[in-house]
Amino acid sequence: MWEAIGEARRAGGAGDVPIGAVIVHEGRIIARGHNRTEAEGDPTMHAEMIAIREAAEILGTRRLLGCTMYVTAEPCVMCAGACILSRLDAVYAGTDSPKSGAGGSVKDILTSGDLNHTLTYEVGILQSECAALLKDFFAALRG
Repeated sequence: MWEAIGEARRAGGAGDVPIGAVIVHEGRIIARGHNRTEAEGDPTMHAEMIAIREAAEILGTRRLLGCTMYVTAEPCVMCAGACILSRLDAVYAGTDSPKSGAGGSVKDILTSGDLNHTLTYEVGILQSECAALLKDFFAALRG
């Protein structure tokens, strides 16, 4: 999760919402991502989406079996759907997202059991550190 936090700091430093993600396969990080929606002007450039695209390219397959994602905040609906469709084994999130989370906060896509793939989902990994990134970022925006 510390590596994902580093990615989140990169996003925040560039003016994007500080969310970062890494994907681990066979004990090593194979992909990284941080939010770039503002930098790229693209609403799909979330940390999770970037990491999933990179992992799929590195592994040469869209099925990320044997892979685990660590992300600093609970994924949104788009990212949760991508986690399911990419067949990740597990997603570990730092903090919840009470306004847009799809791991149970607003919607439950990650663990609903209604979809064609199920994965392990846990939230609260380095929770205070991950929540502080978001709190501090939005406090600075409000000035």
